[in-house]
Amino acid sequence: MTPTRIPPRLRAGHAWAGLTVGLLGGSFNPAHEGHRHASLEAMRRLGLDQVWWLVSPQNPLKPALGMAPQAERLASARAMARHPRIRVTDIEADLGTRYTVETLAELQRRFPRTRFVWLMGADNLAQIPRWRGWIKIFGMVPVAVMPRRPYSIKSLLGKAAERFAVCRVPSSEARGLAHRAPPAWTFLDGPVHPASATEIRRGGGRGRSGTPANQR
Repeated sequence: MTPTRIPPRLRAGHAWAGLTVGLLGGSFNPAHEGHRHASLEAMRRLGLDQVWWLVSPQNPLKPALGMAPQAERLASARAMARHPRIRVTDIEADLGTRYTVETLAELQRRFPRTRFVWLMGADNLAQIPRWRGWIKIFGMVPVAVMPRRPYSIKSLLGKAAERFAVCRVPSSEARGLAHRAPPAWTFLDGPVHPASATEIRRGGGRGRSGTPANQR
């Protein structure tokens, strides 16, 4: 199956001028309802025009062993998205970037009049100090953190949350996050979707609910 990339006619910056776009990066190994739930919540609570799923060629912090081919993960994401404002893309492969800080720099160069918000789960907020250029990331775009069990409390007490504590935006003001100058971040407290790609793989199933097919 041919990978889904942002079409050439949409790559010009003017095509996205004035829009607010949430960026949800990850392996999507496989994509599941948790990804969709987080995207819909982000669009609703942040007032985003679109969410782009950036299906990574290979996460530098994850082993290649057990990683499905990118074409398979793209197909999984396309099947799961099911929303006209969620765009599934392998644009990182097109940009030739491997690290988030590089991807953000290229996207901002290519789409200079688009407002981006980086979306991530609480598990990634806890581990983001391991990411290349993580402090720079917070200085490039606003960041919205989605709750995820059992990481939420730990992540809010972690190194990144502590370093940028004065830049935290109350969730009640999250709708204006995309228009704030970074560093600015918020934690979108609320219902947590139980889906986990790790648990889905362990169960040998790809249930839409996130529950392994043999355990429903």
